[in-house]
Amino acid sequence: MSIITNINKLFDHRIRLGIMSVLMVNEHADFNRLKELLGATDGNLASHTKALEKAEYIKIEKQFIGKKPNTKYSTTPLGKAEFKKHINALEKLIHRS
Repeated sequence: MSIITNINKLFDHRIRLGIMSVLMVNEHADFNRLKELLGATDGNLASHTKALEKAEYIKIEKQFIGKKPNTKYSTTPLGKAEFKKHINALEKLIHRS
């Protein structure tokens, strides 16, 4: 078995890694908060959240607060499990080196 078996290609990009990291320690985060924390553009953040949603790693909820649209993100149980596997694989890789 390869030492990189559980490294998840979906988390290769720093923005996706950042999204998951923020959502693992927060119940949820909205679009503007993620954008601010990660220094991402609107389009960049939108494409990465869509990729994570397609894999069913995050859940996207759209709502209105007053008259303003608000998009809220949270991890799914699958997303949490896959991210933990990914982090554990990275730690094993680091400790083996």
